[in-house]
Amino acid sequence: MSKHAIPSIREKNQVIANIVDALTRQQGFLLIGHRSPDDDCIASLVAFALLAGKFAKPVSIYLGSRLHEHFQYLLDICRYNSIPVLHPTDLIRTRVDTLVLCDTPKPAMIEANEEVMGLLHTRRLLRIEIDHHLGADSEYFGDPGYRLVTEASSASELVGQILLWLRRRTALLDQYNIQDLISRNIVLAVLTGIIGDSRMGTLLKSKQEKRYYQLFSALFNDLLARTTVRDTNFSDMNQVFQEIQRQSEVEARCVSFFMERSRRSGLLSYVLLEDKDSGRLARQFDKDTIVATARSVADTLAEESGRIGLVCYCEPPSDSDLVQFRLRRSRRYKGFDLRKVLELFAIENGGGHEGAIGFRLPRAEVPDLAEYVERLLAGVVEASG
Repeated sequence: MSKHAIPSIREKNQVIANIVDALTRQQGFLLIGHRSPDDDCIASLVAFALLAGKFAKPVSIYLGSRLHEHFQYLLDICRYNSIPVLHPTDLIRTRVDTLVLCDTPKPAMIEANEEVMGLLHTRRLLRIEIDHHLGADSEYFGDPGYRLVTEASSASELVGQILLWLRRRTALLDQYNIQDLISRNIVLAVLTGIIGDSRMGTLLKSKQEKRYYQLFSALFNDLLARTTVRDTNFSDMNQVFQEIQRQSEVEARCVSFFMERSRRSGLLSYVLLEDKDSGRLARQFDKDTIVATARSVADTLAEESGRIGLVCYCEPPSDSDLVQFRLRRSRRYKGFDLRKVLELFAIENGGGHEGAIGFRLPRAEVPDLAEYVERLLAGVVEASG
């Protein structure tokens, strides 16, 4: 069943109440996200882990492969708070009775090793889901009543909404002796996801998204400023955003590789790397760098064109037989929901939100990749008017 927004504030508050009840009742939490996690995915996992820690519950985060250096401060937060961050060869050391999935459009996209995959198929576990991807090729993971899946700027914002709901439950906070619910570290985590996914608010569309963004940015900016203790700490939203956007020397070379092959088709800008160039890309850069850079380049192309940017490249045959596509909408062009592209081309292996989507196709299904990209671009232009 495709995901849809929670229809009323009352129902959303009930879901939040159910999740908070699970935090008081359940005994072991494993937090998971999607493959090649971005800033919102990582930040929402860290924020929820910190929240579970407020209730003194054992919690671990499974992230799969190594993270980009930009997110080292989030990993430091986990280390300072004794939150294990697990990788493919690590074993889960604590009993798990609750799975929490963040910022993931559908279960097929979950990052999991063999042990985590086994837990995914264990019916006795409670499943909580926090996500802002709706419609198109989305699918629920969480149990009914535990799906905080609705319109928001980011999954991290939804964790922030749980914090605001909890802040008014003083009796519950006193019962668990929680004196610093909205602490500096949890603020940093929530803020990272909000500003990363919305690009400092520039990609927001609805009045509701803008209202929540203004609310959280004002609250969290104030908290960050008041709790900064030394010059090297983040003291405002701009510093966090600059850290997320900072490029390493390797990434800069990867960006150049993509941008040297950029093209223009009418009002759209795109990069198409066919087999030869994709092979060169894979030999020069690791997979994590390529994934992160493809997102960044799609953003750049969208802003340059003023409309939509597309990046397309082939994964090396040793990894998979897939062709990767990433589309991003310009912050100035808010009249078209990119998820319509998934419906128009009947794409099943993909997802995203209205401002950005990603999808994958088997190479055998697109023997003439250039011709497919031309049809894709033409379809986007026609659908967007």
